[in-house]
Amino acid sequence: MRRARPGDVPRGTGGVPHARRAVGEERTLTSVEAGADFDDAEETAERSAGPQSESDSRVDDREQSKLWHITLSVSGAEAPLKEVRRGLEQLAHDHPFLLTSRYANDHAEIRYWEEARDLHDAAAVALRLWGEHRSSARLPPWEIVGLEVIDRQTYHQRIAEGYGPPPAAPVGVHPF
Repeated sequence: MRRARPGDVPRGTGGVPHARRAVGEERTLTSVEAGADFDDAEETAERSAGPQSESDSRVDDREQSKLWHITLSVSGAEAPLKEVRRGLEQLAHDHPFLLTSRYANDHAEIRYWEEARDLHDAAAVALRLWGEHRSSARLPPWEIVGLEVIDRQTYHQRIAEGYGPPPAAPVGVHPF
Protein backbone atom coordinates (compact mmCIF):
# COMPACT_ATOMS: atom_id res chain seq x y z
CA MET A 1 0.00 0.00 0.00
CA ARG A 2 1.48 3.37 -1.00
CA ARG A 3 1.78 6.01 1.66
CA ALA A 4 2.33 9.62 0.66
CA ARG A 5 2.88 12.86 2.43
CA PRO A 6 0.03 15.38 2.49
CA GLY A 7 0.13 17.49 -0.65
CA ASP A 8 1.89 14.85 -2.81
CA VAL A 9 0.49 14.36 -6.28
CA PRO A 10 -1.47 11.08 -6.43
CA ARG A 11 -0.27 8.38 -8.84
CA GLY A 12 -2.15 8.00 -12.09
CA THR A 13 -3.14 11.67 -12.37
CA GLY A 14 -0.54 12.63 -14.95
CA GLY A 15 1.16 14.88 -12.39
CA VAL A 16 -1.88 17.10 -11.91
CA PRO A 17 -2.82 17.52 -8.24
CA HIS A 18 -6.51 17.27 -7.48
CA ALA A 19 -8.45 20.03 -5.80
CA ARG A 20 -9.05 19.45 -2.08
CA ARG A 21 -12.69 18.74 -1.24
CA ALA A 22 -14.43 20.57 1.56
CA VAL A 23 -15.57 18.54 4.57
CA GLY A 24 -18.97 17.04 3.75
CA GLU A 25 -18.52 17.39 -0.01
CA GLU A 26 -19.52 14.23 -1.88
CA ARG A 27 -16.73 11.94 -3.08
CA THR A 28 -16.40 10.47 -6.56
CA LEU A 29 -16.04 6.70 -6.46
CA THR A 30 -12.92 5.31 -8.09
CA SER A 31 -11.25 1.92 -8.34
CA VAL A 32 -8.53 0.92 -5.94
CA GLU A 33 -5.72 -1.41 -6.94
CA ALA A 34 -5.54 -4.75 -5.16
CA GLY A 35 -2.54 -5.45 -2.98
CA ALA A 36 0.69 -6.71 -4.54
CA ASP A 37 -0.02 -10.27 -3.39
CA PHE A 38 -3.66 -10.41 -4.58
CA ASP A 39 -3.05 -12.44 -7.76
CA ASP A 40 -0.52 -14.65 -5.98
CA ALA A 41 -3.11 -15.68 -3.39
CA GLU A 42 -5.55 -16.78 -6.10
CA GLU A 43 -2.82 -18.62 -8.02
CA THR A 44 -1.62 -20.32 -4.84
CA ALA A 45 -5.15 -21.54 -4.09
CA GLU A 46 -5.54 -22.88 -7.63
CA ARG A 47 -2.17 -24.68 -7.52
CA SER A 48 -2.72 -26.20 -4.09
CA ALA A 49 -4.58 -29.11 -5.68
CA GLY A 50 -1.67 -29.98 -8.01
CA PRO A 51 2.05 -30.66 -7.58
CA GLN A 52 4.21 -27.68 -6.64
CA SER A 53 7.21 -26.51 -8.59
CA GLU A 54 10.16 -24.57 -7.18
CA SER A 55 8.67 -21.24 -8.32
CA ASP A 56 5.38 -22.11 -6.59
CA SER A 57 7.11 -22.61 -3.25
CA ARG A 58 8.79 -19.19 -3.53
CA VAL A 59 5.35 -17.54 -3.83
CA ASP A 60 4.15 -19.45 -0.76
CA ASP A 61 7.24 -18.41 1.27
CA ARG A 62 6.64 -14.71 0.65
CA GLU A 63 4.60 -13.08 3.40
CA GLN A 64 1.16 -11.86 2.41
CA SER A 65 -0.33 -8.70 3.84
CA LYS A 66 -3.02 -8.95 6.52
CA LEU A 67 -5.62 -6.63 7.98
CA TRP A 68 -4.87 -5.20 11.43
CA HIS A 69 -7.34 -3.37 13.66
CA ILE A 70 -5.72 -0.22 15.04
CA THR A 71 -6.82 1.79 18.07
CA LEU A 72 -4.76 4.96 18.48
CA SER A 73 -5.21 7.11 21.61
CA VAL A 74 -3.92 10.68 21.81
CA SER A 75 -4.01 13.22 24.62
CA GLY A 76 -2.77 16.67 25.50
CA ALA A 77 -3.71 20.19 26.52
CA GLU A 78 -7.37 21.17 26.22
CA ALA A 79 -8.52 22.39 22.82
CA PRO A 80 -11.90 23.74 21.69
CA LEU A 81 -14.27 20.85 20.89
CA LYS A 82 -15.22 22.37 17.52
CA GLU A 83 -11.57 22.44 16.44
CA VAL A 84 -10.97 18.87 17.63
CA ARG A 85 -14.03 17.62 15.74
CA ARG A 86 -13.12 19.56 12.60
CA GLY A 87 -9.56 18.16 12.70
CA LEU A 88 -10.77 14.58 13.14
CA GLU A 89 -13.28 15.01 10.30
CA GLN A 90 -10.48 16.27 8.06
CA LEU A 91 -8.31 13.32 9.13
CA ALA A 92 -11.14 10.95 8.17
CA HIS A 93 -11.37 12.76 4.83
CA ASP A 94 -7.59 12.47 4.26
CA HIS A 95 -7.39 8.86 5.51
CA PRO A 96 -10.55 7.15 4.17
CA PHE A 97 -9.96 3.90 6.08
CA LEU A 98 -10.83 5.46 9.44
CA LEU A 99 -13.77 3.66 11.02
CA THR A 100 -14.58 5.88 13.94
CA SER A 101 -13.12 8.64 16.08
CA ARG A 102 -14.23 9.61 19.56
CA TYR A 103 -13.05 12.81 21.16
CA ALA A 104 -13.16 15.15 24.14
CA ASN A 105 -11.43 18.49 24.62
CA ASP A 106 -8.22 16.86 25.91
CA HIS A 107 -8.09 13.38 24.30
CA ALA A 108 -9.26 11.32 21.34
CA GLU A 109 -9.39 7.72 20.14
CA ILE A 110 -9.12 6.73 16.49
CA ARG A 111 -10.02 3.26 15.21
CA TYR A 112 -9.38 1.92 11.74
CA TRP A 113 -8.15 -1.04 9.68
CA GLU A 114 -4.62 -1.08 8.28
CA GLU A 115 -3.21 -3.46 5.69
CA ALA A 116 0.35 -4.49 6.48
CA ARG A 117 2.73 -7.43 6.19
CA ASP A 118 3.09 -7.88 9.95
CA LEU A 119 2.35 -6.29 13.32
CA HIS A 120 5.55 -4.24 13.28
CA ASP A 121 4.67 -2.61 9.96
CA ALA A 122 1.08 -1.91 11.06
CA ALA A 123 2.29 -0.34 14.33
CA ALA A 124 4.88 1.79 12.53
CA VAL A 125 2.27 3.19 10.14
CA ALA A 126 -0.17 3.82 13.02
CA LEU A 127 2.46 5.67 15.07
CA ARG A 128 3.13 8.01 12.13
CA LEU A 129 -0.57 8.74 11.41
CA TRP A 130 -1.13 11.57 13.92
CA GLY A 131 2.16 13.35 13.27
CA GLU A 132 1.95 13.15 9.49
CA HIS A 133 -1.58 14.59 9.43
CA ARG A 134 -1.17 17.08 12.30
CA SER A 135 -0.56 20.09 10.05
CA SER A 136 -2.73 19.13 7.04
CA ALA A 137 -5.79 18.32 9.20
CA ARG A 138 -4.94 21.01 11.80
CA LEU A 139 -5.05 18.48 14.62
CA PRO A 140 -4.27 19.52 18.20
CA PRO A 141 -0.60 19.18 19.25
CA TRP A 142 -1.36 16.08 21.30
CA GLU A 143 0.89 13.10 21.93
CA ILE A 144 0.16 9.46 21.28
CA VAL A 145 -0.54 7.85 24.66
CA GLY A 146 -1.80 4.44 23.55
CA LEU A 147 -1.73 2.04 20.64
CA GLU A 148 -3.41 -1.32 20.18
CA VAL A 149 -2.77 -3.41 17.09
CA ILE A 150 -4.61 -6.72 16.75
CA ASP A 151 -5.13 -9.02 13.81
CA ARG A 152 -8.52 -9.54 12.21
CA GLN A 153 -9.07 -12.97 13.75
CA THR A 154 -8.38 -11.69 17.28
CA TYR A 155 -10.68 -8.70 16.73
CA HIS A 156 -13.58 -10.92 15.65
CA GLN A 157 -12.90 -13.40 18.45
CA ARG A 158 -13.08 -10.61 21.03
CA ILE A 159 -16.32 -9.32 19.59
CA ALA A 160 -17.84 -12.83 19.56
CA GLU A 161 -16.85 -13.38 23.19
CA GLY A 162 -18.25 -10.00 24.19
CA TYR A 163 -15.15 -8.52 25.76
CA GLY A 164 -13.45 -6.74 22.87
CA PRO A 165 -13.78 -3.15 21.77
CA PRO A 166 -17.33 -2.31 20.79
CA PRO A 167 -17.92 -2.71 17.05
CA ALA A 168 -17.00 0.40 15.10
CA ALA A 169 -20.55 1.57 14.63
CA PRO A 170 -21.68 4.19 14.18
CA VAL A 171 -18.90 5.04 11.76
CA GLY A 172 -17.72 8.64 11.92
CA VAL A 173 -16.52 11.26 14.39
CA HIS A 174 -18.36 11.35 17.74
CA PRO A 175 -17.84 12.85 21.20
CA PHE A 176 -17.05 10.48 24.09
